[in-house]
Amino acid sequence: MSLLAVSSANASSLYFGVVPQQSANKMAKLWTPIFQYLSEKTGEDIRFSTARDIPTFEKRLARGEYDIAYMNPYHYTVFHQVPGYQAIARQKDKRIKGIVVVHKDSPIQDIAELDKQKMAFPSPAAFAASIIPRAKMEQQGIEIIPSYVSSHDSVYMNVARGFFPAGGGVMRTFNNSAPEIRDQLKVLWTTPTYTPHAIAIHPRVNADTVAKIKAALLEMNQDPKGKALLKDINFKGIELAENADWDDVRALNIKLLDEVIK
Repeated sequence: MSLLAVSSANASSLYFGVVPQQSANKMAKLWTPIFQYLSEKTGEDIRFSTARDIPTFEKRLARGEYDIAYMNPYHYTVFHQVPGYQAIARQKDKRIKGIVVVHKDSPIQDIAELDKQKMAFPSPAAFAASIIPRAKMEQQGIEIIPSYVSSHDSVYMNVARGFFPAGGGVMRTFNNSAPEIRDQLKVLWTTPTYTPHAIAIHPRVNADTVAKIKAALLEMNQDPKGKALLKDINFKGIELAENADWDDVRALNIKLLDEVIK
């Protein structure tokens, strides 16, 4: 049974889908207390949901199976079109950016030198580590051959061992990588920054409920309990958002998921 069918059968519950960046168990541990908090503040029954992988998450978004969702910036630009998710909030004081790393002894000094070369990326749908650098290089006429190696750590390992001349990642995972790998690498290039992940609501959710959820999210910034819950997911705070906030992502003109919403 789909989430949409479940939600229809139990109209009192709202299913909040979270993009599967980590294991479902780890995400449930981090996010479920947040949804319990929001449920208490709004009087709504808000429940955690995710998917086994990002492609499944994308299909569920396309079908409108989540009442509320935390999705990456590109996902938002796509699924705002169909089925019409509307952004209400985002992480406060946060911008998202990617990096390109090379071996510390690499003679490469500029990303233009990567033209026609193979590059390692975690996955096609990794926004900061894959989508942004690929889109920016394409805009500059740099044609690279992407190879997807399943994780950020795998990117760094492959570049450190010389299997690829360069790879895409983000500073957080680069800094958290094993010292014996990280010490063999250097950051060649950092992408421009973009609006971060969106918290967005399906248009079937009524306006009164949306208003209550917005108020509860903002209350987390002042409430010690709410602040502690946000810290657990590495959020400095929450701020309200609107659709136009993601125009910087739309300007990248990414076509990766065009087929999903047709």
